[in-house]
Amino acid sequence: MKLAKVIGTVVCSIKDPSLQGMKLLVIQPLTDEMQLDGDPLVAVDTAKAGPNDLVWWILSREATLALPNPFSPIDAAITGIVDTVTVIDPGIKDKEQIFCKG
Repeated sequence: MKLAKVIGTVVCSIKDPSLQGMKLLVIQPLTDEMQLDGDPLVAVDTAKAGPNDLVWWILSREATLALPNPFSPIDAAITGIVDTVTVIDPGIKDKEQIFCKG
């Protein structure tokens, strides 16, 4: 799962029948530190998110499993709306922290 902010909507007059009734949103991926992480993308909304919501999303095959039809032609799906983010232990950021040069 990854974090993103909803920054827009997509309106389609014609789309795959398996996506009828599904809302498409433009999301901006974020890092754990809430910094921009790559380009915006379109995701199917399964959580009823709205503008400026902080959401978590998934990619690839897992994204299709969030839909009623697991064979829908999608690459990304919003699967939840985030209320708060608390980082207790930021963890290991790179291999230099593991293999200290001594």
